[in-house]
Amino acid sequence: MTGHVNARRTALIVLLASAALLGGCSRKGQIADGGVYVTRSACPLVGIVAGTGDVTLFDPVGSTDARAIDVVATMTNVRASCTDDGTTVTSVASFDVVATRRDPTAARQVVLPYFDTVMQGGSDVVAKNISGVALDFAAGSMRAQTRGQSTVRVSKAAATLPAAITKELTRQRKAGEIEAAIDPMSKPEIRSAVAKATFEQLLGFQLTEAQLRYNATR
Repeated sequence: MTGHVNARRTALIVLLASAALLGGCSRKGQIADGGVYVTRSACPLVGIVAGTGDVTLFDPVGSTDARAIDVVATMTNVRASCTDDGTTVTSVASFDVVATRRDPTAARQVVLPYFDTVMQGGSDVVAKNISGVALDFAAGSMRAQTRGQSTVRVSKAAATLPAAITKELTRQRKAGEIEAAIDPMSKPEIRSAVAKATFEQLLGFQLTEAQLRYNATR
């Protein structure tokens, strides 16, 4: 697994809070005799962490007055592709960054830091990498757009459910039986195994504490 396990405390708080909203398994449902069958994917879930998909720069720095807004940027249009070579699951996420600025007079480049994080089980940050995306504003233009990309690799073995758990989840249950009315995910050992094998690839701008507060209160 690639990345650096050096997530900032403030980013972790946001990540942990949002993970519960992004949890679950990537799956496709199919109606069949005996119920609905789902196929689980080893590919990470991909998304933008709540509260980190927008960033606002101020001039002068430190001001939060609307008249001091310099640049506003938004991360959007996240797309993911996933490959599995039998040993490693590789997820490539691309995204657009769209920005506007206050003063369109001169050409200008603005570099914004962003993170890509791998989470396991909806709560454990196992890898984090910080990169930068450059926005080039042309002279006379108030708008700029660019594209960024993030790649993570996860062990196929770690993202695969144990055979006993898979057997329990997929075991056919007949109507009328007591166990037919019991959700297997209600069993702690099954719920824990599914969480452990579930990974998420989460993206967002690497915000300062002040920027996080601004996004939360604006």
